[in-house]
Amino acid sequence: MAIQRMDNVLIVVDDLDAVIAFFVELGMELEGRGPLDWPGAERVIGLRDVRQDIAVLRVPDGPGRVELAKFHRPDAITPEPAQAPANTLGLRRIMFAVDDIEDVVARLRSQGAEVVGEIVRYENVYRLAYVRGPEGIVVGLAEELH
Repeated sequence: MAIQRMDNVLIVVDDLDAVIAFFVELGMELEGRGPLDWPGAERVIGLRDVRQDIAVLRVPDGPGRVELAKFHRPDAITPEPAQAPANTLGLRRIMFAVDDIEDVVARLRSQGAEVVGEIVRYENVYRLAYVRGPEGIVVGLAEELH
């Protein structure tokens, strides 16, 4: 038996509206948003007395999704340091293929995002950048060179 696909990546956030706006500006589409009312969720995540709102964004015409969760109860826990560097253990970024890296970076900057390092060419294959958005979320951008 093999894995069928990667369904989504979950990001716990404090400002759901700001993070949705960031991913929409990146080019994702909001698939749904609202309270998570499924009683089995608490059993799956191992927390009790949970109240949360979620949003699901999808890559247009693709299988990739990002799920955002805003916990109202229990309070979310802030990791230290909040702006963790790239060598910190754990999930550091998610990567998206883009058509025009300069355009995407400019649009994300208009939302308050900043390039972590710089836009760099990897051989004759890609132009790459890491961008830090709201709440320290880092997305990688890869523009394939033709």
